Amino acid sequence: MSLTRPFHALTAAAVVVAVALGPAALPASAATAQPLPSADQLKSALLTAADLGPGWTEPPATQSPSPSAGASPSASPSNPVTGCDALSALINMYVTRPGAAIPRAETELDGPNGNPMVTQALAAEPSDQLATDFNSAADALKTCHTITFNAGPSDTVTFTVSPVTLGDRKDAPAVHLDGTLAGVRLNGYVGIERFGTVAMAFGYFERQGSNEQTASMEYRTAVAKVERALGAKAGSTTAPTAVPATPTEGRRV
Repeated sequence: MSLTRPFHALTAAAVVVAVALGPAALPASAATAQPLPSADQLKSALLTAADLGPGWTEPPATQSPSPSAGASPSASPSNPVTGCDALSALINMYVTRPGAAIPRAETELDGPNGNPMVTQALAAEPSDQLATDFNSAADALKTCHTITFNAGPSDTVTFTVSPVTLGDRKDAPAVHLDGTLAGVRLNGYVGIERFGTVAMAFGYFERQGSNEQTASMEYRTAVAKVERALGAKAGSTTAPTAVPATPTEGRRV
C-alpha cells in the first residue's frame, strides 16, 4: 500500500516546511537589511538522490512537495491539522495562506517503491526574525503529544508525538510520529535546525516500519551538506560565510 499523493504531500511537505518557519510576513525593510542566501544557493545545499544512495529517486517537478499542489481544494479541508494547538496553527496557516517572500528551497526524495521518503526544506530570514520563528516552531514541537492530519475522507491519521534526538546536537528539536492509516503503520521523524540565517526542516517517513537509526543517518547527511554548502555550523546564529556569494553551480559539496 502506498500513501495517496494528497496525504503524502500534506504529511511530508506541509508539516516539514511549516514547522521550519512561522508564516509571518516580513517587514519590507527587512528584505534587504541583511544579506541572505539566494534560493539557488539554498537549492545547492539540499539533499539529492545521489546523496542517499541506490534506489532513491526524485519525483517529477510537478510532484514536488508543495502544500498548495498536494491536493485540490475539494479534496482537502481548510484546516487539515488538528491537535497540538500551537503546531496546528503554524501548519494550517502555512497551508491556507501564501508564504512570506523569502528565499526558500525544498525537495522530496523517495526510496524504493516510495518507501521510505525524505523531505527537506531550507528557508532564509534575517537573524532576528528567524530566531523568533524558529523558537516558536521548536516550542510547538516540544509541547505536541498527539496530532491529526486530514487530507480527505479516507486519508485521516492521528500520530502520537514523542521527542527524539536525530543529530549530534542534543538540543536540536526533533520528534517521532507514530500512527496508523487503513491498518498500515506510519512512522515519521521530523527535525529542525538553524544555520545562522537559514532554517532547515527535515522529515523521514516510513510505512510498516520504524527505523530511527536510518532516519538519524539521513538527517546527519542533510546537516553535513548544508554546513558545507553554506559555510555555517548547525546551531550557529552567525550568518553563513557563503553569503553573499556567487551562484554555486558546479560546486562539489
